[in-house]
Amino acid sequence: MKTDLQIQHDVMAELEWDPRIDSSRIGVAVKEGVVELSGIVPSFQQKIEAEKAARRVEGVIAIAQELQVHYPGDAKVADSEIARRVQDIIAWDVSVPTERIQIKVERGWVTLSGTVEWNFQREAARKAATRIHGVLGLTNLIEIHHVPAAADVRDRIVTAFRRHADFDANQIIVTTRDGTVTLDGHVNSWRERQIAEGATWNAPGVTAVKDNLAVA
Repeated sequence: MKTDLQIQHDVMAELEWDPRIDSSRIGVAVKEGVVELSGIVPSFQQKIEAEKAARRVEGVIAIAQELQVHYPGDAKVADSEIARRVQDIIAWDVSVPTERIQIKVERGWVTLSGTVEWNFQREAARKAATRIHGVLGLTNLIEIHHVPAAADVRDRIVTAFRRHADFDANQIIVTTRDGTVTLDGHVNSWRERQIAEGATWNAPGVTAVKDNLAVA
């Protein structure tokens, strides 16, 4: 089992390795497997990438995200301009029903709302908005409204788990209710937890996922 010092070293190395991240102003602290990221990054996208990099490291059980976004020269972009850019970039993605999504921007913070049928559409809208210059943060309130398929959602999820060689599906307990899927049990790494949650979202009829999986 890794010590906090080893985890800290590996997280810092992962941040430095990722060419999308300027790690020169990022601080890393670790206590009992919980990683705290602090400091300054030049874009909201880099803030997200830094968190993803930390989650990739074995031994990390949680992230405390304290990074601040400071654009070069502290350049300010008007909220109306940010909203227009977000609208345009989402409209470019043909998989996202743009007409169902509402965009609000206040002091650089973007809030997305509306309804879609699939989680991948919700994620596509979120990812598109994070790429816009001037965005300081994002709240994704887009809801998933999808008529559940007649097939047994739980069986589809369990079957999907068993197709993955990355983890033991028997360690995961799946329960469903009104489109909400709850995952209980444990996995061996953060990556296994992400795979399990991703497979769950891909099942038809899933509108929410409660991930209670513990990382052993």
